[in-house]
Amino acid sequence: MAINLDKLVGFHQNALKVRNDKMEVIAGNLANANTPGYKSRGIDFQQAMARAQHSSGQSMTRTHDKHMSGGMVSSTEIGFRIPSQPDTGDGNTVEVQRERNEFLDTGMRYQATIEFLNGKVKGMKKAISGGQGQ
Repeated sequence: MAINLDKLVGFHQNALKVRNDKMEVIAGNLANANTPGYKSRGIDFQQAMARAQHSSGQSMTRTHDKHMSGGMVSSTEIGFRIPSQPDTGDGNTVEVQRERNEFLDTGMRYQATIEFLNGKVKGMKKAISGGQGQ
């Protein structure tokens, strides 16, 4: 019986990609916290995951530069955040505490996904070795 690794880790692999992209966007927001006129950006995790899951279900190969890729989050999934606090006068919408909290939350979820995948791989190793050792 063949083992399909995509079924084993596919969702979590996509989750890692989306969370990584989300942390990059948040880091960009934090780096521009003092830039006048900078608009805070964000990624809707649910929407990005839905698109990643859909694209991973297709078995197409990219044969040309202009073709769509199933890799990173596309720029259409990165939107502007609606600020919860009034403008400070310089047009910058980055809320540093909110961004830090979002970064920490996303980082913890990223780490939890890594731990889950480690458990899956350990289980797979154990199954392959017939339960002998680690």
